[in-house]
Amino acid sequence: MSQTKNSTDTSYRTGEIVKHAGTYISESGKENKLQEGERFPACPISGNETNWSNAD
Repeated sequence: MSQTKNSTDTSYRTGEIVKHAGTYISESGKENKLQEGERFPACPISGNETNWSNAD
């Protein structure tokens, strides 16, 4: 079964564009302050693609 995003999904993937400036937490637990229009970066620990969630 595939997962789909819905209006309550607050997870963002490496490479997606940040729509709202704020502090985000990677799956490894590292925080990163990102600005609107930037792209979500790779994991600051592994350098691989990761998911980010809003910490604000």
